[in-house]
Amino acid sequence: MTNPPGLLGWPHMRDFLAEEDRFFLEHHGLASFDALWRLELTAVDKPNIDRGGWSAVCRLDLDGRSFFLKRQCNHLIRSLRAPFGEPTFAREFRNILSYQARCIPTVQVAFYAARRLRDDARGQGLCALLLTRALDGWRDMTTALDTIRVDGVQRRGLLSACGVLARRVHHAGFVHSCFYPNHIFVKEAANGGCDTCLIDLEKSRALLFGRRDRVRDLEQFLRHSPALDATDVRVWLSGYLDRALDDPEIDLWIEDLRARRRDKEAR
Repeated sequence: MTNPPGLLGWPHMRDFLAEEDRFFLEHHGLASFDALWRLELTAVDKPNIDRGGWSAVCRLDLDGRSFFLKRQCNHLIRSLRAPFGEPTFAREFRNILSYQARCIPTVQVAFYAARRLRDDARGQGLCALLLTRALDGWRDMTTALDTIRVDGVQRRGLLSACGVLARRVHHAGFVHSCFYPNHIFVKEAANGGCDTCLIDLEKSRALLFGRRDRVRDLEQFLRHSPALDATDVRVWLSGYLDRALDDPEIDLWIEDLRARRRDKEAR
């Protein structure tokens, strides 16, 4: 790692190449911005063309290893830190390192770099790329829950693990800001439990407004999980709050989440 977590910023950010991926990428001639930028790959979905630029994601399968290569040009976000804009991948990369520094499981970055390009076939301006290891063997939360509707024990384990993950994020001082089920990946752990992992940290930020921020994150998960019943919600909040299923504190949070939903629907 070439920079410590939390000290990264555009335009002075240096290239990042994970030591555990260095030899593999160098062996295949892919340990540089130019090599990865020029790769001809098919996007896995429709490119995002908002923010005045474009952003696309491709899968890279290479000698038994799989990655996701995310590339963008003039796809910027502005903040007090970067009033003139920085690539959204810069913020996502920074957030991944910050989460990992606090032992919150996320995707693993293999490579990150950004350049100001001129007269390039893919675009001109501020460009960035982010290469992460594919989460093969993992399932997103929605898919996982859909496949285990009957197995109550396993279902409760998944929901509780998801609640614990949200608690870890908030206790570390972050809000995810896109805490959707398809941004939470799970797999069975060696001890019979459930491992969790977060993706899409582009919009994550500091938790500034206490319970209001926490409710906002949690309500996003519920809004995008329409199949959850009342028992499912209690199990999930039990994991989040580290309380028993019948604890009155869970009822208070349920009311706050309902109020947030009513307020959002009334806008």
